Amino acid sequence: MEDLIEGFLSYLAVERGLADNTLLAYRRDLLKYAEFLASRSIQSLSAVRRKDVTDFIFDQKDGGLQVTSICRSLAAIKTFHRFLVRENACKDDPTALVDTPKIWKRVPDVLSQREVESVIQATKGTTIQHLRDRTIIELLYASGMRVSELVNLTMENVSLDVGYVRCIGKGSKERIVPIGRQAREALAQYFGEARPVLAKAGCSYVFVSRLGKRLSRQSVWKVIKRYATKAKIHKTIKPHTLRHSFATHLLERGADLRSVQEMLGHADISTTQIYTHVDRERLRQVHKQFHPRA
Repeated sequence: MEDLIEGFLSYLAVERGLADNTLLAYRRDLLKYAEFLASRSIQSLSAVRRKDVTDFIFDQKDGGLQVTSICRSLAAIKTFHRFLVRENACKDDPTALVDTPKIWKRVPDVLSQREVESVIQATKGTTIQHLRDRTIIELLYASGMRVSELVNLTMENVSLDVGYVRCIGKGSKERIVPIGRQAREALAQYFGEARPVLAKAGCSYVFVSRLGKRLSRQSVWKVIKRYATKAKIHKTIKPHTLRHSFATHLLERGADLRSVQEMLGHADISTTQIYTHVDRERLRQVHKQFHPRA
């Protein structure tokens, strides 16, 4: 069974170009699935029935797995079984009639514009590390890029003259995102004063560690959390918080949903629509504050 899983993952990597992080998540999900089937003495994937799949999903739910993670796990299993049928490794697809659990759309945690400013102000300092960290936060907020996209950003994908960055998103999809004056100024200063000191010869990544190598996602997450704490932000801060704030503030100031979708790199506009809930909440608060019969 593990050989079939590895063959499937190779197919996803080569034919569909899925990102490494997605492949790692699919591998974990499918290995758990294989362990569950083995616990039922199911040795062949041809012997899997619909009830086995649904029982696995309920087992994951009983184990405390979040709905979003269960949906991802089921997506991996469904795609895996379709792959097996297509490759003639199995005759039937037991997941064909298995429904995906509903995901309750939760309004993402966002920072106010004043809170973003306070986090950026908290990065003020005299060291090259302060300058690098300020540029990281400025760029994340200016572009809405994912942390994984930021750490993989290379020098050739930044244009200060025109004012854009080229992001390589999920599935190796490219998109062009404009950046504003303040982010461009921060990048120019970082390129002139800090990066030449930090980066080792031959390193093409924009953001590098004190060792001169590409900065890790975990390091960027620690940077964001450190300065949010310093700025006395008491909200829950996550790696996507600045991305959520970017989208929310654009919509609040009148940007159209389709443009925000393009800048975020969402394949489906329904993913972007979650940010309209944030805007609706703001409208509700305005109505409550100013309407005479609220």
